[in-house]
Amino acid sequence: MTGVQEEEVMEQLGRVMDPEIGRSITELNLIDEVKTEDGNVEVVFHLTMPYCPPMFAMKIAGDIRDYASKAKGVEKVTVKLTDHYMADYINENINR
Repeated sequence: MTGVQEEEVMEQLGRVMDPEIGRSITELNLIDEVKTEDGNVEVVFHLTMPYCPPMFAMKIAGDIRDYASKAKGVEKVTVKLTDHYMADYINENINR
């Protein structure tokens, strides 16, 4: 067991800022779910609007991946955007 703690992942995700609003995605309640298992972390999130500009969606998804990977014991992070018109494209590209 790697000891990845959901609380530590959430603390790291608190550093991810919405580039349009300038507030933390945790403060905005954009994180829907965090799953941790054997060093693997999955973060499911949504955006403030389903038509948020794709460049902002990619930025937030990339920041989620990067910050969540800083939590102790994390080996792999999978990011899943929901309820966005380009969610499939963003999910595919951010998780390569």
